[in-house]
Parts: sequence; structure tokens; C-alpha cells
Amino acid sequence: MKSLILIAGATGYVGGELLKKLLGEGYQVRCLARHPESLKARRLPGLEVVAGDVLDPASVNAAMAGVGIAYYLVHSMGSTQSFEQQDRIGAENFAKAAQTAGVERIIYLGGLGRDSDQLSPHLRSRQEVGEILRSTTIPVIEFRASVVIGSGSLSFEMIRSLVERLPVMIAPRWVSVAAQPISIVDLLAYLVAALNHPLPSSRIYEIGGADRTSYGDMMLEYARQRGLKRFVISVPFLTPRLSSLWLALVTPHYLRVGRKLIDSIRHSTVVNDDSVLREFNIQPCGFRNAIATAINADRRHLKIDSRTIHVSASPEEAFNPIRRIGGKSGWYYANWLWILRGWMDNLVGGVGMRRGRNDPDSLNVGDILDCWRVVAITPNHCLRLVAEMKLPGRANLEFEVVADSAGSVIRQTATFDPLGLFGRAYWYTVLPFHHFIFAGMLKGIAARSNTKN
Repeated sequence: MKSLILIAGATGYVGGELLKKLLGEGYQVRCLARHPESLKARRLPGLEVVAGDVLDPASVNAAMAGVGIAYYLVHSMGSTQSFEQQDRIGAENFAKAAQTAGVERIIYLGGLGRDSDQLSPHLRSRQEVGEILRSTTIPVIEFRASVVIGSGSLSFEMIRSLVERLPVMIAPRWVSVAAQPISIVDLLAYLVAALNHPLPSSRIYEIGGADRTSYGDMMLEYARQRGLKRFVISVPFLTPRLSSLWLALVTPHYLRVGRKLIDSIRHSTVVNDDSVLREFNIQPCGFRNAIATAINADRRHLKIDSRTIHVSASPEEAFNPIRRIGGKSGWYYANWLWILRGWMDNLVGGVGMRRGRNDPDSLNVGDILDCWRVVAITPNHCLRLVAEMKLPGRANLEFEVVADSAGSVIRQTATFDPLGLFGRAYWYTVLPFHHFIFAGMLKGIAARSNTKN
């Protein structure tokens, strides 16, 4: 039987991802949370949530009852008070409660940085927390990591925000400081493997990805994978304070943690002891693959217009007007606007709407359909198109037909993956037109199914 696992810090990014992974592998998990309602709302099987705070010894003692292994993933960098003092108190309470409860081991995620370096307050606090957790007789595995690349990671979201918003980034020298970023996938692999890793005494493991790189290189690689032309210009006059104000101006989300984050970034965070590679059967990926994984996993930047309509027709009847769409059949509503849009695309060297379609009744993967191309088709069920006109982003249009007890439901979904600030501006400019164009098109499809709407 697997031991009960406690996670302190499950509402944070890494803690939340770890929680999902542990539950997915069948572990029983208890979470200590200041705001338990956010976790309880998920209703995940195998999850127990208790209200509490590592700054409150009584609540930590209650949460430790019956726990075999405890994760400490708490940090107070976003606090308006002294985060160093809060981190110190929280770690002391956690270590004492674990000792009293007879916990078998503690697993902690800290930050890379050599003890001999003049560390930032944040990195120094991270290492002090590790020392406090090791102050009892309970063995501790401390992982020290650099930048975590994943959708939701503070550092990665900063990279995303800057690159998406700024064609030219006037950046301070810290963008060229060496780092060894690790994918959230590999980080989670280490955290889970630590549950059963032999541990006769406390150990510190430095973990990182396969590459040493810099924030500047990560920004440019993110831009390359997103198809954005971006330039990073390093200048010497941006002090940490000015850098944090600039960061908060461009990305307001970082207003509170900007200075603390910049202070940490200014220091090299690379692996100097690679013993973890010999002791754990994990081969971390490089930063390019990590960025690709994060981009593919993130759907929040997508702009989506999805709507449905019910028809009292069979799926075959409902799909007939969909497979005949475009070309001489038109788009079933406001064809003059489609023609105008095609004319505008022609002016900038695009394909426009003049290509029509090869066959008026059938479609196959790869076929041209006016300004679209067919990327997937399942007879009487689904048609997926990708736009080939010139756009500041990637656009898709999908039609799906599903049978129900009274006929069929037609779902029409337009998605747009904007590239940069201009891409987002484009989406919001055309959004008012989408409301009636796409609604009218769906109603036109339903009417041609010869059914009641």
C-alpha cells in the first residue's frame, strides 16, 4: 500500500502539476492549503484537502497526521512582507511537525546557485529553507533547479509575455547570464522518482536540462518557434530596480515579484554537480524541446469562437452542406464579405478567395477550398480546415456533426493562434464581424439540412 503523501504548496505551479501526476499514478495525496476551496473544487479522486498555513504550527501538525512522505514546495516571494522571515518560519514549523509525526522523508525543491556566490535574497532564502528542513533526523532530498520551462511557470510566463508583446526588447545584461533550464516534465519525473529513491541520509541534487543557455537565447528560441521576428538588445544601464519597473510596465503580472525575480536571474544558475544523472534514470531534454512542449501544452493563448445548433436531420443530412461549402456554393451567409476579405488578401500577396474547389461534392485531405486547405475529414462527422491567407497568426475552422436522440448537433469552431501584439489586435478587430458571420454561416448550414432549427 502506498503511503499517504502531503504536499505543501499544491496551489502553486509546480505543486499543482505534481498533484495531478501523483493522483494519476494512484497515490493518496493530502494537500495543505490556505485557500482549500480552489483545490476542493477540482473533485479529484484520491485527494484530501485540509485548510492551513505553514506559518500556523497547529494546522501543520494536524495535516502531518498519518503522512509517510511530505513535499515542501512553498515560497513567499509574492508576499508583501519579509519573504525571507516567512520562509524561515514556515520551514521550521514544517520540519518540527514532520519530526513529531514520524514522516519517513521530506522532498524539497530549491534553487540553483553556488554557496560561494553572492546570492540574491531569494536564492539565499531557498537554500536556507533546505538547511532548516535538514535540521531534524528526517532524511531530506533537496532538488536545486534553475529556470523551469512549462506553461504556468513564473519564469517561462515572463519570457512568453515579453516576446509576445515586444518586437524589440531593450534588455539589461542579465539576459545573457548562464542558466540551465529544465522542462516541467523532467522536473516532475525527478520529484516522483524521489519517493522511492534510496536515501540513507539527506542529499542535495542539482538538476537541469541538457543545455546551458541564457534568458536571451530562450526568448529568441520562443520567438522562432512561434514564428515571430524578435530582437534582444542588451544595454548596461538598466539596474535591477529599473529592470523590475520595466518588467512590471510591460507585464503587470510581475509587479510584486519583479525585483525579487530579477535579483535571482542576475546570478548564474547552472549544474556543477551532475551526480543526479548517475543516480536517477532520467535524461532531461534540452531547452528547445522544453519550449516546444510548453507551447504545445498551452491552449490559453488561442482565441476561440465556438457555437452549436440543433437540426432534426441525420448526421449524413446535416453534413451534406458542410462537405459542399465554399467554391460555387459559397459560405451560406454574407458571401460579399468573404469576397471582400479575399480581395484584401490579394492586395498583400495572399491567395485570396479565387481558388474555389476541385470537386463540388467531395473533399479530401489536402484539397484547396477557397482560402482554406483541408487537413482532416471524416465523412458525416468532421471537417477541419486551415487558413492559407496572409494572417498575423494561424487560423483553423472546424465543423463537427454528432447524432442525438432528436437528430444531430452541428458544432462550428473557429480558432486563431495570434502571433504577437499585432496578432491579438487583429483578432479583436475582426471579432465583431465574427459574431454575425459565423452565426449566419451556421444557420445557413442548418437551413440547407432541410430540417427544423
